[in-house]
Amino acid sequence: MAAKAPSSEAQQQGGGSAGTKPGLRQPVFVKVDSLMPGTTGHTLVVKVLESTTVLSKKPRNPTFRGAQNQNTRIAECLIGDETGTILFTARNDQVADAACGSLLTHLCLFWYAVLIARAYELELGLVEMMKPGNTVILRNAKIDMFKGSMRLAVDKWGRVEVTEPAEFVVKEENNLSLVEYELVNVEES
Repeated sequence: MAAKAPSSEAQQQGGGSAGTKPGLRQPVFVKVDSLMPGTTGHTLVVKVLESTTVLSKKPRNPTFRGAQNQNTRIAECLIGDETGTILFTARNDQVADAACGSLLTHLCLFWYAVLIARAYELELGLVEMMKPGNTVILRNAKIDMFKGSMRLAVDKWGRVEVTEPAEFVVKEENNLSLVEYELVNVEES
């Protein structure tokens, strides 16, 4: 049976040639001033203006092994681009918990070690990546609401990457985190 060649439309979408992966889309970069409450999937290039550690605590029982017993660090970072600024919450709890429980088999210990290595490499480094002056790319970021104001965050499905310094000047006058939103219930009549 002969295989059917992909249509020209499928090739334009990235599904036809051998060098591309089907189903992958090019990222659409957005600007800070276009962010709205409750939205997800944002990709942005921003500069870090300020970074303040708001929580840094050690585990209660350091002898116990487990993902919940890691150091917890949370930093609030003021980030922005040429259209405005917003607060970004950098946290180290974005790696999945080790699902080993009491099954301490060799395979489970291997995956536990992989998770710990990933936590050290990705999540503990996240707070260090958000140093003032760095330019970062936030992929698959989402808007969280905190006390009525917007905060940008990257969960376990997103990514933070340090990139080359950007050429834009940050517009610090337009801070979207200073806008307070109120949830209003609309009754239908």
